[in-house]
Amino acid sequence: MTELRVAILGPGGIGGLLAGLLSRAGHRAVCLAGEGTVETLRADGIRVRSGLYGDFTAPVQADTVLREPVDVCLVGVKHTSLDSARQRIPAGALGEALLVPFLNGVEHPGVLREHHRADLVAPAVIRVESTRVAPGVIEHGSPFAEIDLTSDTVPRERVEGLAEVLGAAGPTTRVLAGESGVLWAKMSFLAPFALLTTRYGLPLGEVRTRYRDELVALVEEAAAVSRACGGPGDPGQALGRYDAFPAATKSSMQRDAEAGRPVELDAIGGALLRAADLQGVKVPVAARLVEELRAAGH
Repeated sequence: MTELRVAILGPGGIGGLLAGLLSRAGHRAVCLAGEGTVETLRADGIRVRSGLYGDFTAPVQADTVLREPVDVCLVGVKHTSLDSARQRIPAGALGEALLVPFLNGVEHPGVLREHHRADLVAPAVIRVESTRVAPGVIEHGSPFAEIDLTSDTVPRERVEGLAEVLGAAGPTTRVLAGESGVLWAKMSFLAPFALLTTRYGLPLGEVRTRYRDELVALVEEAAAVSRACGGPGDPGQALGRYDAFPAATKSSMQRDAEAGRPVELDAIGGALLRAADLQGVKVPVAARLVEELRAAGH
């Protein structure tokens, strides 16, 4: 397979895992981060601890800004830092590169299409539990890593080529049609999980028992918005997935709140409310939870 030149904007839990896997598979990985992280990555590479992929260290390039041509740029930062992080990938430096964001939410593709050519932005969703425990050190805890690639604007052959590379490196990867539907498939599942675990400061197991009625109502609201936006909307399927998760599971929003970091409340809860308003869907439970989280300082 031809070596791919891949920039990774934000080598955290998601970006760091993908950088390590791609480097191990023989591709050129260039991680874009702050100076301290860059120094660590240059000296030590990416260290991955994974039950699925094994424990390994992979060499990577690292810089504070993109200075060389690449074929693909994977965006692994959170929505709360997207505006500042974009400064590390000047539009001129991206050239013909695919820009592939792995952010939560549904509104970021529009933001990135204002920064880069619309016909080169290919949103993706990833299902994985992966955490950066120190600069350059990634713990992959889930027994899976699954990626869905999509785009309404990028030629399909380019997206399929990237899917082949990612799949060969490790994650189960597929290309799906219908960008909005793909993003809402994750959003409608993520929003109830993130909002409730963060609001009550409890892992999923306790939320799904102590606040079952609220969870059911919120799942139904999110499914209704998803259907209105062209996505899937099966509340029973979502509840079944929640019930199958380990009881100790926490959302990334909850982990950020516990660590005192900014949370993606607007990108997840705010975006859900804006879409509901646009589509004329009533979401009283979601509106109350978002308001309570905002009142708590999130």
